[in-house]
Amino acid sequence: MLRFTPVLALIAALLAGCSNFPELRGVISPAAQGTDYPSLLPIDQIVTGAQQAQFTGQTSVTLQARANRLRARADRLRGPVIDRKTRTRMRRAIARHR
Repeated sequence: MLRFTPVLALIAALLAGCSNFPELRGVISPAAQGTDYPSLLPIDQIVTGAQQAQFTGQTSVTLQARANRLRARADRLRGPVIDRKTRTRMRRAIARHR
């Protein structure tokens, strides 16, 4: 059976290529369809524009608040996935069935 594995992989790859494309009509709004593509800019011009950008006090406060929310969210995600009470209950249930 192992010698047929490459053949099965090839068949699976070919079948994956036969999938239907998603319907895209109506996904892009008429206003977006009527606009031009954005201009490509040299990286130097982008960096210069970023350095010259004027941030208001409100922009700074908004960005700082968002950064704080993201840090708090990251701290919450660093914790255990299963809380201690649930983990204890799960271990007891597993021990009962051994």
